[in-house]
Amino acid sequence: MAASVVESGEDAFRKIFKFYRRRNPPPDFSDVIDFSRSLPNDKIVPADLDPSALTDVEAAQVGLQPVRDWRAFGLRGYPGFIFISNPFLLGSQSFWVKQCLKTYPQKPNVCNLDMHMSPSETQDIWGKSVHGFRNSSGKREPKTLLERLRWVTLGYHYNWDTKTYSENHHTPFPTDLHSLSSKVTAACGFPGFIAEAGILNFYRSDSSLGIHVDESELDHSRPLLSFSFGQSAIFLLGGTHRQDPPTAMYMHSGDMMLMSGQSRLLYHAVPRILPAPEGHTASKMDPCSPISLLQDSPVMETVSEEDWRVCSRYIQSSRVNVTVRQVLGPGQSFPETPSPPQRTEAGQTGGYHEGDGDQDSGKRKRSSSCDSADAVET
Repeated sequence: MAASVVESGEDAFRKIFKFYRRRNPPPDFSDVIDFSRSLPNDKIVPADLDPSALTDVEAAQVGLQPVRDWRAFGLRGYPGFIFISNPFLLGSQSFWVKQCLKTYPQKPNVCNLDMHMSPSETQDIWGKSVHGFRNSSGKREPKTLLERLRWVTLGYHYNWDTKTYSENHHTPFPTDLHSLSSKVTAACGFPGFIAEAGILNFYRSDSSLGIHVDESELDHSRPLLSFSFGQSAIFLLGGTHRQDPPTAMYMHSGDMMLMSGQSRLLYHAVPRILPAPEGHTASKMDPCSPISLLQDSPVMETVSEEDWRVCSRYIQSSRVNVTVRQVLGPGQSFPETPSPPQRTEAGQTGGYHEGDGDQDSGKRKRSSSCDSADAVET
C-alpha cells in the first residue's frame, strides 16, 4: 500500500507521488478512493449542498442534474474540500468536451503552442486538426495541433514565469463556463462566485501534474473549482507541508472538485492518467443521448456528429481538466507593479509534465518543441 513507502520525517508527498507514477512494477491502487462507488465511512463524509441555490431548470440549462440528486462527499481532515461524482445529465458532457477542444483554444485565448508558433498558425487549432482524426488508414501520422495542445488559459491569463495574473493580460472569460461554474459554486455554498481565470490542462496517458499549491490568486477566500473529462486520473490531496502524506482518489469523467477554506491552499498533484473504467467511457457522453431542456437552454447546444467523431477519438486516450478561479475579491485590484512570485516551499514550482513528472527539482523544461512544452500550474 502507498502508506508503507513513507518513513517518518521525509517528503511523504513526493514518495507517494512517485509510487503512483511508477510503471514497473505497477503500483497497488487498493488505497485509492473511488467516490463513484464509495459510501460514507470513517474517511468519507457526505457533503452539504444547497438545493435551493438553483432550480432544476437552471441546473439543466448547463447540463446538470437537479442538485438534490448530486452525490457529493467530503473527507475527514480536509475541511472545505467537496468532491461531486459526475452530476452531469446523460449526454451533456459532450458539449463541454467540444468546448474544451474546439472553442476555448481559439484566439484570443492563449495556449502552449503560442510559445513556438505565430498567431496565424494557432488561429484555428481545431480546423487544422480534424483531418488527422478522420484518417483511419492505420498509418502513423504526424501529431495534429490538437494532440500537441498541453494548456490553454482563459480570462486573466496566468504568467508561467512570474506566477502572477495582471490586468493588462486579459480576454473575456467564456460566458458558458462562467455560468456552469457559478451554478456549481452556488450549490456548494458560495453564491456570487465570479469566474475570472481558467486553465485547461490536456493530458496524455504518460502525463502528470506536479506537486503544487494554487496561491497566485489575490483572493483565497473564493473556492477553486475543477472539472474532469475523458480518461481517469489519480488525484493526490495533501496538507500544508510536503511531509504530510496525501490522500489518493480517482477523478473520472464528469467529476468535479471544489477546494475552499483550509483546503484551498493544500498541496495537490496528479501522478497518473488511467483508462476510464466501465461506466465512465465516451459512450456515456454520446450527444445522441437525451439532454433535458436542451432546446430552452441559453448555454447548451447540440454537438454535431462530425464534431463528436473528433472529440470521442481524442478522449479515448486523453484527459482534459478545467480549473476555474476567481482572481480578485470584492473591491480588490491588481497592484501597479506585480509582486514577485510566492514560493510554496524552497524550490517547489509544481507543473504539468510528461515523462518522469517528478517536480522536486523545481525546474521546468525549456524545449523548442511544442510537444514537450510544460505548463506550471498556479
